[in-house]
Amino acid sequence: MFALREETADDWWEVEALYDLCFAPGREALSSYRLRDGAAKVAPLCLVARDDTASVGGAIRYWPVRIGGQRALLLGPVAVHPTHQGEGLGALLIAESLNKAQMTGWARVMLVGDPPYYGRFGFARLDGVEMPPPTNPERVLGRDLVPGAWAGVRGVVRRDPDAGS
Repeated sequence: MFALREETADDWWEVEALYDLCFAPGREALSSYRLRDGAAKVAPLCLVARDDTASVGGAIRYWPVRIGGQRALLLGPVAVHPTHQGEGLGALLIAESLNKAQMTGWARVMLVGDPPYYGRFGFARLDGVEMPPPTNPERVLGRDLVPGAWAGVRGVVRRDPDAGS
């Protein structure tokens, strides 16, 4: 059983250690990290899952971005500790945080990820939305949180200028 709650400053080291464990060295060199540099997380959507021993089993973060002047959420990273993979914890983190994003008024969310995995959460390829290079355009995915929210949204993904840390 896991308890989900908003990530706090006290969680930072454990969450970063989880991301280091789950992702390849050099993860911070990815283009998505350039969009996160200097930006404040969307704190209410950044969740930590702790098991009954209070150990971090998973975490998810969100960042504000702009595409062609339109605001969007950038989901990621999301990670589950190897000892808890296959238990549905990643799906729980994604579903719970997307629900919260919708309830707090966000219209659209995007990510760079595996289409078959994220497709089950309603994500599909975003044509005309460009992540900074080098990013495979086939992996740039989005989901409407409000019907039609991605319609007509085109351009380069940039840091949200109103989201300084």
